Amino acid sequence: MKLKLITDKSAAGVMFSLTLLSLLLVVVIAAGLIFKSMPILEEHSLWELISSSKWKPARGEFGFLPFIVGTLWVTGIAILWTLPVALLTSIFLTENSKRWVKKAVFPILDILAGLPSVIYGVWGIVVVVPWISDWLAPMFVEFSTGYTLLTGGIVLGIMILPLMVSLFVELFSATPMEMREASLSLGATRWQTTKFVLLRKNFPGILATVILSISRAMGETIAVLMVCGNIVQIPSSPLDGGYPLPALIANNYGEMLSIPMYDSALMFAALILFVVVMVFNIVSRVILRRIENKYI
Repeated sequence: MKLKLITDKSAAGVMFSLTLLSLLLVVVIAAGLIFKSMPILEEHSLWELISSSKWKPARGEFGFLPFIVGTLWVTGIAILWTLPVALLTSIFLTENSKRWVKKAVFPILDILAGLPSVIYGVWGIVVVVPWISDWLAPMFVEFSTGYTLLTGGIVLGIMILPLMVSLFVELFSATPMEMREASLSLGATRWQTTKFVLLRKNFPGILATVILSISRAMGETIAVLMVCGNIVQIPSSPLDGGYPLPALIANNYGEMLSIPMYDSALMFAALILFVVVMVFNIVSRVILRRIENKYI
């Protein structure tokens, strides 16, 4: 009996220690980014750095606004088209599809989820860039290279689509069949059952999936770097080129670090991305908690 108690306490202590270690890793990452960003923060005010659009490192001008806006544009476009596709696909797979369809689709989703991001980037250059340049963009603008925020949003959306579909399918599959049968027995159609039972009950989970997908999308680097054009400007439309924060870091770190403050500027870019994702997740968790209290 004493041995079991000792074993239980030891296991609880190990799990508690590992939990603290996980939290400590976040603190260590944040502290490291802040420490490396201090030189540029001492040279320029925080407001100047995040509100200025002038990016001329050789002159000591570091304006991060174009990169922040570019990140929001690409992430927003990706989520905007991926969410309805993933949601409807998941509803079909869980509610209407036959077993052989699931056996064919799920392995494909696993393959897509496991592909390196550089493959998505190459596919975007070969397929999406020419399509936008030759077919879509001429309907709205006189000329476009195809390396646009829309291209980045399409490629990024395809990258996060398997994640969203997998999470939605798991979420909908966990809904008790009795709830569906009760709704159908009361005279509701299959679509009404899906709308008022399946989606309503799982709304907090759907929101959590979207939050996770946005966090994943904001940090994607290589594929976005390859198709967005990497133009330092504040975009005004999806057909403009852009320069998201992850692309800035990946494209420049290790180069031109002889320029004063350049290393610190790139670390500050990483800090901005870290803070944006963290704040977004904290605020979303608060909203999610309130929604859960309402719907559950």
